[in-house]
Amino acid sequence: MTAAPLLAVENIGKRFGGFVALEGVSAVFGGNRVTAVIGPNGAGKSTFFNILSGALKPSTGRVLFEGRDLTGVPQHAFAHHGIARSYQITTIFPQLSVHENVRVSGQAFRSRYNIWRNRDLDRELIDAADAALAAVGLAARRDRTARLLSHGEQRALEIAIALVANPRLLLLDEPTAGMGPEETKEMVGLMERLAADRTILLVEHKMKMILGLSDRILVLHHGRLIADGTPAEIQGDSEVRRVYLGQSHANA
Repeated sequence: MTAAPLLAVENIGKRFGGFVALEGVSAVFGGNRVTAVIGPNGAGKSTFFNILSGALKPSTGRVLFEGRDLTGVPQHAFAHHGIARSYQITTIFPQLSVHENVRVSGQAFRSRYNIWRNRDLDRELIDAADAALAAVGLAARRDRTARLLSHGEQRALEIAIALVANPRLLLLDEPTAGMGPEETKEMVGLMERLAADRTILLVEHKMKMILGLSDRILVLHHGRLIADGTPAEIQGDSEVRRVYLGQSHANA
């Protein structure tokens, strides 16, 4: 018996009134790979990500994760099944410490709540938060107030917050937004390390980075999937060059 793919989207569509944001998008994703979703503004990338994370219910089609149909289930159920997401705008608790930010997230995934238990003394939770911070290179910033971190460190903290749930699929929405070259390089290295143990899907606009990092690229245009392939295949696709990359980008 063939195992179900990690993630499969079947004929996904989304309408907002008379506006068609997505139409007939189907794709299958395996394990431990980096896949980028690209396209011009208004292509449907954010809508696609919102459906994959459970923030939106598709108008048509299904979302299957490890063979389970998650279509239309509450967003928190996606997280408990093993799907975590970061957002384009950093979402952290700036007044809490770095460790507290991750620990609060980990606490949400505890199976039981006990009002008599001192969460500060919960060794399992503390260790999980420390492991997530170590994974993103923030172990030395453990006790620092989150608002004092650099922009790149705050983005890494947001990923640590997602990692504490030990997701098998990590959705990253423009993880290098607002970063300079050095911070972008560090984030790319982090994503490469994380992809050794999980599947990563990301939306990004930095084409040089995407072409160097991704194993696979999906291209959306006017809500439709127009290309799906390796970076080399996408660079050589005449339709992609026409609607998005441009000849100069494709040859960069």
